Amino acid sequence: MKSHEFTVTVQPRYLPEQSDPARRQYVFAYTIRITNTGTEPAQLISRHWIITDGNQQQQEVRGLGVVGQQPLLKPGESFEYTSGCPLPTPVGTMRGTYHCVGENGMPFEVEIPEFVLAMPRTLH
Repeated sequence: MKSHEFTVTVQPRYLPEQSDPARRQYVFAYTIRITNTGTEPAQLISRHWIITDGNQQQQEVRGLGVVGQQPLLKPGESFEYTSGCPLPTPVGTMRGTYHCVGENGMPFEVEIPEFVLAMPRTLH
């Protein structure tokens, strides 16, 4: 078992009430759960996202913490948050990394696996 290891799970969803397809505005929310699956406490310091829309246009977002917080997680602890992403297309993807630091000062990166943002197909 690694001393510094976080596991990330993502649940994306489409927000029809905030979207306006006629204006090419598609809004998605995603709930992320970060669990410290290592053996040492560690803190999430910053994030780096690569957001790709349906036209393969990429946007990079970097920032400190997540939803204004830099959670310190003991082994076995989880932190969950929900954030959002507007896109100009009904489908896109997000992937990225969290930059974390162990209690011993050792930095490490946590990969956020790519996930799909997609407007559900509606039948008329």
